[in-house]
This record gives sequence, structure tokens and C-alpha cells, in this order.
Amino acid sequence: MTYRDVASKSVLIWAGTAVGARMPVAMAPLALVFLVRERPGGYTLGAALAAAYVIGEIIGAPVLGMRLDPARGRRHLAVGLSGGAVGFAALGVWPGAPSGVLGVCAFVAGFMPGAVTGGLRTLLTSLVPERAVAQALSTESMLMSGVWAVSPVAVAGLALGVAPRAPLVLAAALMAASVAGLWLLPARWDEETRQGEGGASSAFRVLIRAWPVYVTGAASLTLLGLAELTLPALLEQRGIGVGWTGPMLAGMAVAAGLGAFLYGLRAWPGRLRTRSVVLMVGMSAFVALAALIPGAAGIAVALALAGTLQSGALITRNLSLREAVPPGAAAAGYSVMYAAAGAGYAATGSLAGGLLQVVAPSTAILAGVVLGLLLTALGWWGEVRVKASTAAGDTGGDAGAGLGARAEGATVARRGDA
Repeated sequence: MTYRDVASKSVLIWAGTAVGARMPVAMAPLALVFLVRERPGGYTLGAALAAAYVIGEIIGAPVLGMRLDPARGRRHLAVGLSGGAVGFAALGVWPGAPSGVLGVCAFVAGFMPGAVTGGLRTLLTSLVPERAVAQALSTESMLMSGVWAVSPVAVAGLALGVAPRAPLVLAAALMAASVAGLWLLPARWDEETRQGEGGASSAFRVLIRAWPVYVTGAASLTLLGLAELTLPALLEQRGIGVGWTGPMLAGMAVAAGLGAFLYGLRAWPGRLRTRSVVLMVGMSAFVALAALIPGAAGIAVALALAGTLQSGALITRNLSLREAVPPGAAAAGYSVMYAAAGAGYAATGSLAGGLLQVVAPSTAILAGVVLGLLLTALGWWGEVRVKASTAAGDTGGDAGAGLGARAEGATVARRGDA
């Protein structure tokens, strides 16, 4: 149960493929703003294009994720990544196109690879021994923290130093390269299971029963998103230079990677849902401190600690989801959770904008903390209820209990909630 179980050639290839697939996602919103910022109403148009991209992701993740077949996983992922590469390439090649055309291209760039995150995560867990699943998910979290820390710097440097279209051209090239990387990985991520005999409707029922996991997963990103989006206004309120926003957010991303590493170092006690609540409460406390502390150093430290705990909270949610759905539906489950997190983050943007019109930034962050805690409590209550009803249904032969397939997955990697 160490990181040595994750250190292999196949995981290294997976990491390169994942960076190529995920870096464009991290680059996209800011790259779209830079693409059109010199046009009339450029910043408003850039925000609209970023919104179209995110909406494409939110719709594409569940719609395409539900159709992922473990037996043809590589083919499905390749199609999605190829479509995303085309969308990014179109944005980079025709930056002067009408705004409506750019909006469609942004939507396609977000929609087509929507299920890739879930598919790649499931593929990763199939490349390691069952006992090392937590370490594999920690490794993924560390890798993605690095991607999100580097992406804004890369976008700004290319857009200002080369050309506004350059980040999107790079995004298209990276996503196309990730398609090639897929062919060095297994063609399928589950040799023994299928989506289920009940078809899409049965899979949908199974995934819906995991709703508490989606709620808690979305709560962590909603809370952190509100802190990120209101940070410039908070710094202004405290009389701190807004230029510190970037370094503080970069520090939070680095701390998230460290938190993921620490989570994978050992087996932690307690049920997964209990661990998740503890991490979320701790994260909420640090975000609240960031809203209340007057000095720049204190805010930076509080945000870094919040990021450290947030990565652990997301890993527990991924482990809980893996436990809550049959193996053949794991990729679809991850995709639905990705969509839920994206929807939560998008809603956070609207909430932040609305709150900042009527209250101080610190008050807006505290309101977000309260909302995050309420969602966490709802998710915990839902997990308890679903688990209780599943246990009762098992004795009665609940045919729809896709969660019953969990019995074969109650192995070492799922130790925490046994």
C-alpha cells in the first residue's frame, strides 16, 4: 500500500496522456478571454465564450459518460479527444470568426471530451493493484494540481508574448497528442464487466443512487471556487495589492498537490464518508479564516491549508463513488460527478457576482462557507440513508441495486468504509 505500487511504465504513459488531455481544459477559460479581449466588448465576449465552453463540459460529461463502454473505452475516449482537438483548433485558426461561430466551437471543445476525465480515471485504477487505488487517485490529484498551477502562466505568456491564438493552438496540439498516447495504453479498462444488462436506463438508476457523493464532491469545489473568485475583491477590501491573487492561488494549487501526496501515504482510519466530512469541515474553517484575517500572509496560509484538505476530500469522494457503483459504471459515475462539480463551480460564479453586489467580499465568502457546510451535511445524510436502504434491499433481492455489485469490491482499497 505504497506509491511503489503506482510506479510503472504504464502509469507513466497514462500520466503523459492525462496531461495532454487535461491541460487544454485548464487553459480554456482564460485562453478564450485572451483570444477576443482586443475586440469591441472583448471581455464580455470572452466571458460568454468561457461560459459556452463550461456548459459544453457540463452537458457532455453525463451524456457521453453514460455511453462509455469498458470494452471499447479507448475508442470512445479517442473520439472525444479528437472532437475536442478540432474545436480548439477551429478557435485558434479562426479567431476573427463571428461570435456565434466562436461560441459553437467553444461548446464543441468542451462537450466532446466531457467524458474523458471519468474514462481516464477508471483506466488509471485498472493499471494498478487493487490495494493501490487510493495511491493512484492521489497521484492523479497531484498531477492535476500541477497542471492547474502551470496553465494560467502558460496561457498568459503565450497570449501576450506570441499571439492571442497561441494558447488555443497549443491546446489543440496537446489534445491531439493525447489521442496518440491512448494507443500505448490498454484498449479497455475492465476485462470482466460490462455496463450492465439493463442498458442505459438501468445504469442511470444506479448512478442516481450515488447522488450523495456528487453533492459532497460538488460542495468542495463550490466552496473553493467561491474563495477563488472573490479573492481579488477580498484583497482590495483588506488594502492588499490585487497582484497577490495569482501567487496565492498558485500556492493553494501546490498545497493541494502536497495534500494529495500526504493522503496516499497511509491508510486513514474511519469510514470514507466520515473522513470526507472531517476534511470538509476543516477546509470550511480555513476558508472562513481567509475571509476574516486582515494580513496577506495569513490569507495565503489559510488558503494553502484549505487547498491541502480539499484534495483529500476529493479523493475520498472518488473512493466513495467507486464503492457506490458497479465496476462497469465507474467511468460514467466519475463523469457525472465531474459534471456536478462543474455545475457547482458555474453556479458559484453567479452566486459570487450576486453577493458582491450587496455585501462585502468577506461576507460573501462566509455565506459560501455556510452553503458548503449545508451541502456537506446533506451529502452525509444521503449516504447514510442510501447505505441503509441498500442493506435492507439486499435481503429482499433488490434487482436495481447496482450498489450490490459493491460486494465484490469490498476489498483492501475500499477498506475505510467497510
